[in-house]
Amino acid sequence: MHNVILIGMPGVGKSTLGVLLAKTLGMTFLDTDLVIQDQKKALLRELIAQHGIDGFLALEGTVCAGLQAENAVIATGGSVVYEPEAMAHLREIGTVVYLKLGYKALARRLGNLKNRGVVLRPGQTLRMLYEQRIPLYETYAHITVDCGGQDIEHTLDRVLRALEKAQPKKNASL
Repeated sequence: MHNVILIGMPGVGKSTLGVLLAKTLGMTFLDTDLVIQDQKKALLRELIAQHGIDGFLALEGTVCAGLQAENAVIATGGSVVYEPEAMAHLREIGTVVYLKLGYKALARRLGNLKNRGVVLRPGQTLRMLYEQRIPLYETYAHITVDCGGQDIEHTLDRVLRALEKAQPKKNASL
């Protein structure tokens, strides 16, 4: 397995699950939000305020399209799916896993969206953002794992089973 890339809405658990998945699989862990913050020496919400939404999306796309990783679990920012070049690169370097969560459960998990560095356009609600992104996540995912009604351990188990099923069977004969 080369890389596992986690996509999904903010608050779905990409970073939390990613750390556990990396430990379980003996892989390294990368969080693209942290990579962006480290490269730019600023918080995501500061970068959004500084560059505007479109500028931030371009920055996120550039960072993700240039990401070089091997044997890593990569948690992406929820808005990376707006950048086709970045998503094409991520699909090329690994298996993209969409962590799916229903709207009501997601709304309960999220606090102040601005403090999380969530890309919301003026007048856009969480519901609108959710409905806009779901088709993109579904389009780019190699695997979809429903996280609804599960604790992190059960979600981890579901992801591991889905990855195992998705791996091509190795030819036993030489």
